[in-house]
Amino acid sequence: MPLIDWAGIQNGALLQRAEKQFDVLITMDNNLPWQQHLTQYDLAVIALKAHSNRLADTQPLMPRVLAILPALEKGNLIIVSAEE
Repeated sequence: MPLIDWAGIQNGALLQRAEKQFDVLITMDNNLPWQQHLTQYDLAVIALKAHSNRLADTQPLMPRVLAILPALEKGNLIIVSAEE
């Protein structure tokens, strides 16, 4: 399936579109779990909690993200934080 333009897509529409193409959505939106009922989507969500979305701040989180991917179940949310 070709990638589509994701700019400007938010919340429920984003999750609906993502579940059609991906098993996991990685986001910096830490409010998403309180804005959406994630269990209704055929998708797992990883929320990154870092100082910023810059590569220098998010790259250190990637070993933890890679470690949790195999056990992540659809409908679940995991927060991966730089403070851990």
